[in-house]
Amino acid sequence: MIDETTFRQESDKALGSLKQALFRAEERGGFETDEKNGVLNVLFEDGQDRFVFTPNTPVRQIWISALATSYKLEWNPSANAFTLPKTGEDLHHLTQRLLREQLRNPDITL
Repeated sequence: MIDETTFRQESDKALGSLKQALFRAEERGGFETDEKNGVLNVLFEDGQDRFVFTPNTPVRQIWISALATSYKLEWNPSANAFTLPKTGEDLHHLTQRLLREQLRNPDITL
């Protein structure tokens, strides 16, 4: 497990990069991105659904709540990224897949 300082630096960098990619994708998308108190939210036009991205410092994971599921990404030093252990997807690729599923749009790219 990485130390707290490294986790905070890497999670801030990863979520900041994701936020910028989401802002760019909003133009083609059906969703809006918002950040409050370090929590990144993706709000969909239907007004009911949302994705929530939260850094969880005590366990050194980035948590995503999306599509009625919780995803817990861990720091992968060999990939130098937060990845989902089950699939190996990094934060950007997992988010892109989830957006495509939610919006039923295979053209969404991050």
